[in-house]
Amino acid sequence: MPKVSPELLSILRCPVTGSPLVQEGEELVSTEPGADGEKLRYSMEDGIPLLLPPELLAAANAAGSSHTDSQA
Repeated sequence: MPKVSPELLSILRCPVTGSPLVQEGEELVSTEPGADGEKLRYSMEDGIPLLLPPELLAAANAAGSSHTDSQA
């Protein structure tokens, strides 16, 4: 499990709430809840935080898979 450095965590912010992020396992979690009352969770890929709001992450994943399929 990659650990995010304290220096990086000190400057990272949730793109939705603007709150600081804390690492919980392999995810970064907002310290303030979003509009739905839940804290937002962001995954990491190869130690790189994916700080896209959930709806944009789903769209990016869908676009990436269709782009990859068209190149095959």
